[in-house]
Amino acid sequence: MEKKERAPVYYSDYLQLDKILNAQHPESAKEGIRADDEMLFIIIHQTYELWFKQILHELSIVRNIFNQPNIHNNTPDIYNSVHRLKRVCSILQVAVTQMGVLETMTPLDFLDFRDLLRPASGFQSIQFKMIEATLGLNYEHRHGKAYYLSQLTAEDIERVKESEHQKSLLALLNEWLERMPFVKNKEYWEGNAASFWQTYRDVYESSLMDVEQPNLRVFDSIFIDDATYPEGRSFSADASRNALFIMLYRDHPLLQLPYDLLSTLLEIDEMLSMWRHRHIHMVQRTIGKRVGTGGSSGAEYLRGAADAHYVFKELAELTSFLLPRHMLPTLPEKVVTELSYKQ
Repeated sequence: MEKKERAPVYYSDYLQLDKILNAQHPESAKEGIRADDEMLFIIIHQTYELWFKQILHELSIVRNIFNQPNIHNNTPDIYNSVHRLKRVCSILQVAVTQMGVLETMTPLDFLDFRDLLRPASGFQSIQFKMIEATLGLNYEHRHGKAYYLSQLTAEDIERVKESEHQKSLLALLNEWLERMPFVKNKEYWEGNAASFWQTYRDVYESSLMDVEQPNLRVFDSIFIDDATYPEGRSFSADASRNALFIMLYRDHPLLQLPYDLLSTLLEIDEMLSMWRHRHIHMVQRTIGKRVGTGGSSGAEYLRGAADAHYVFKELAELTSFLLPRHMLPTLPEKVVTELSYKQ
């Protein structure tokens, strides 16, 4: 079959540069006011939105992978997921660094055009809200819920709500962790999987300082007694046990990629936190205690959101229950075999 000849691709047409490079329309120019830094302000925020679009693209691929009924160990799915989540981390690193470019705009430079932007605000970024929802930030856990959708159009409110109604990466991760068989499958533990956690508890207790003894009560409620499992947690008891097991025995071949996955999700939380706190300092430096252009309390609102919007904090809290390698209980030979590369 004769190959159909494709039309040549031209750089500016492929990138739609006519649209992108002519999409900056400063409000100050419309008013006949000289505000030289408004162009920078627009381009910085347009660039953020392009990066947000790429993040949503990567998260959509990962979510589709974890939406499968089962993810086999002999497929590239987990590696692909880790790879894409690491890319999200790299993008967020750029987003944090990019704040430094915006900070070259002085408070007086911003005041030249700031009042012309009302009530537009970065708070109206639909894509950022969708990123948070896709990762797993529930509406109930959001800071300033009453204000959360108040500045959006009806169309954008529906877009955000649709994103929130889809199963988040956090929920899918919980289901994936629950399916991991090693901790709860009795055949690996000579008929009593619970004995591992009791043994681990004894060693863990011996490692605690007096001021750390309250940790033991939390450990018991999560890993020992299902009847006292704390309400409102995003991860189930099985998922929490399996996540900690992955962290403890990450050096075994079959757990290396799962550990990398959990670690990368924590890094995403960390990078988002760094971006939020960099934003707080920039806002404080630029507008002080004045309200945001969208009517929020400015830096005060941003600080509350930064403290409340950790998505994978339950994973981070599991590090409270780690032991050094030399104190870890020895795994049964059958478990070690299952966690090793097959011959």
